[in-house]
Amino acid sequence: MTGADADPFRCLLRVRYGECDAQGVVFNPRYGEYVEVAVTEFVRALGFGDDFVAGRLDYQLVRQTIEWRAPARFDDVIAAGVRAVHIGNTSFGLGVDFARADDGAALASAETVYVVVDSALRKRAVPDAFRAALETGAPGIETDLAAWRRAAGG
Repeated sequence: MTGADADPFRCLLRVRYGECDAQGVVFNPRYGEYVEVAVTEFVRALGFGDDFVAGRLDYQLVRQTIEWRAPARFDDVIAAGVRAVHIGNTSFGLGVDFARADDGAALASAETVYVVVDSALRKRAVPDAFRAALETGAPGIETDLAAWRRAAGG
């Protein structure tokens, strides 16, 4: 187990009212959106945010699986832990584990495979520096988009 596995990057998200369905829980397709937000913040934490925004690094989603375990509700803060689970020649896979931030209850997990592409959307090799960053991860780094730590005084 690497340090990135033991203490993965985390992105804290607050469930908004409009993300809930008629049952009062997060509507299942919203988890795909949560993955994209958490992955974008992970890429920033790896030091590649500017490259991604400027188009020097680009990738496309090719497969995503999500497993649900428990419901999240309006105003819950969700901790999305992100880690690399696979790095190939042109693709990489990221795992995202969702838990309720206050009690650690497991909510869902996702695995997404991305293919690195050039500006013409042709597959290209995973850049060496990005590969190394994915292998290391961003252990211990947390992005708090929910302002949860500030609200809790942490």
